[in-house]
Amino acid sequence: MLTLLDDGTRLCDGISRREWMRVGGLGLGGLTLSSLLAAREATAGRRVGKAKSVIFFGLTGGAPQHETFDPKPTAPKQIRGEFGTIHSRTPGLDVGELMPKTAKWTHKLAVLRAVVTGDNSHSSSGYQMMTGVPHQPLNRESALAKAPNLWPNTGAITRALRDRPGQLPAAIVLPEHIWNDGNFPWPGQDAGFLGRSRDPWLIHCDPHKDQFHVPGLQQSKHLTPVRMQRRQSLLAQMNRTLDGLLQSSVVGTYDIHAQKAMDLLSGREGRSAFDLSRESNKTRDRYGRYRYAQSVLLARRLVEAGVSLVQVNWTRVKGFENQGGWDTHKKHNESLKKMLMPRMDQAFTALLSDLEERNLLDETLVVWAGEFGHTPKFNRNAGRDHWGNTFSVALAGGGIRGGIVHGSTDKHAAYPVDGIVRPKDILATVFHCLGYPPETEVHDPLGRPVQISRGRVLHEIL
Repeated sequence: MLTLLDDGTRLCDGISRREWMRVGGLGLGGLTLSSLLAAREATAGRRVGKAKSVIFFGLTGGAPQHETFDPKPTAPKQIRGEFGTIHSRTPGLDVGELMPKTAKWTHKLAVLRAVVTGDNSHSSSGYQMMTGVPHQPLNRESALAKAPNLWPNTGAITRALRDRPGQLPAAIVLPEHIWNDGNFPWPGQDAGFLGRSRDPWLIHCDPHKDQFHVPGLQQSKHLTPVRMQRRQSLLAQMNRTLDGLLQSSVVGTYDIHAQKAMDLLSGREGRSAFDLSRESNKTRDRYGRYRYAQSVLLARRLVEAGVSLVQVNWTRVKGFENQGGWDTHKKHNESLKKMLMPRMDQAFTALLSDLEERNLLDETLVVWAGEFGHTPKFNRNAGRDHWGNTFSVALAGGGIRGGIVHGSTDKHAAYPVDGIVRPKDILATVFHCLGYPPETEVHDPLGRPVQISRGRVLHEIL
């Protein structure tokens, strides 16, 4: 299901925008896509950096630093865990033994070993990773998106910078939103005070299923070109009768976005980008035949179609320990070995190799990250708990200098020793790669300027 977070903005006469668009069923195919496109204003942007697109390879729940990019083989077993290390393609960089495929790609990676949020809660640490702004207060689990924690996330700012009329939105999130048990969505997943028109497109989907399609981008087989033209004509006639309502800025832009919806429906770009049947079985198998991996493949298709930023959230999997997520409070080693690390290793390297083969890696920035790391010591349930005091993030492509490690940690991978990086620095670097210096401004609905980042560009890895 194609989902866009919407608070049901009400028009001047008290009728909600959603209710108005349902009146009479006059939209194109019931106005399904138009309702999602309403109140999206196109904003011109500029690009002078090397990257054209960004794919956030998200490991929701937090990837452990010890078993990935910061192993400590000489530490006691209670710290290092049961897994060993392997040499990577980068001299001097050893990685966890459960990353054999990734080890062959470190010459393309810049590893940040000393990333710090100082926050041990999924919701609030995740908010900081997605917005670059620390949550107030820190360590707040199941936090809601409310003041003062309404900073726009990276996707929202990207939309403000790069949305174009008649094109797919500049930022898309797959295949679902991020949530805590009880379906508490994390803050930092929308546009916050930039306004709902800048929310990234959230697409709930399961791309590995047969006959996968995105509702709203599929034109009904009963909707012939003639019927579509008639509906457009009828919609235009109704709009001309709404002189009073059209004084509302929300409704005043609706006709523009109805046309945008028609452009996407009638054109090939929007629909073909989501058509995984165009991919060979070999390619689909390379990523892995499950929801997250096929979402990563879909992300590659979307950046090929011109989407500037795609965030792929790790999804839980029923039948596995810890719900198949990276929040490994129990049986940490078992979860990593049986499911998490093999799937991550396969999908991540499939993305890198696919981009490289298509000559897209140099212009596509890939960010491998979770919201924090895991505790140095195992708990009584053979698990590792939350740890925002230091963890690892990796970047590749899009102007990143590969084969390097920035920052270091103590002998237990518990605290940084040097090269501390904050989330705001990572996001400043992402925007820099896209061609926007941190001081670049976008504007909120009242016209007030908002600086896109207050972080430091990590020139050490560029």
